[in-house]
Amino acid sequence: MMRVMVTRALVLVHAGVAALWLGSMAYSLFTVQPKLAAMVGRDDTEDAQRILAHGNRWRVVALITVLWVTGTALAVREPGHLGPTSVKAALLAAATALFWWISWRAWPRRVFALPAEIPALQRQFRAVALAMFGLVGAAFVISYLW
Repeated sequence: MMRVMVTRALVLVHAGVAALWLGSMAYSLFTVQPKLAAMVGRDDTEDAQRILAHGNRWRVVALITVLWVTGTALAVREPGHLGPTSVKAALLAAATALFWWISWRAWPRRVFALPAEIPALQRQFRAVALAMFGLVGAAFVISYLW
């Protein structure tokens, strides 16, 4: 009975955190960024985006860490689901790598970019954000199906 309760708690935390990350990415990509561009103008969003992003890196690192810890614990507890778990782990690893690249490579480049470089960097950021959204979304769907 205790084993089942612990497994259910792990599933609840894992799914809740995954939903939180997926939902926050969707909200940012499809609501905040377009409205921000409409409010301040497409060419003037850089400062506003910097302000909105400030301090959020470590929140996302915490979400990713919880996903890895709970996912690993679930994989150990439920070894019969190794196929879907391996696919989810690969998707999460790719999303984690993209997040690392955005946070520690691309973001500093964007902060110190010349004005002429900003549009290309913004397009690159959006493409990577959409890829992360797709990866996390696919992992979430796999979790739901298995």
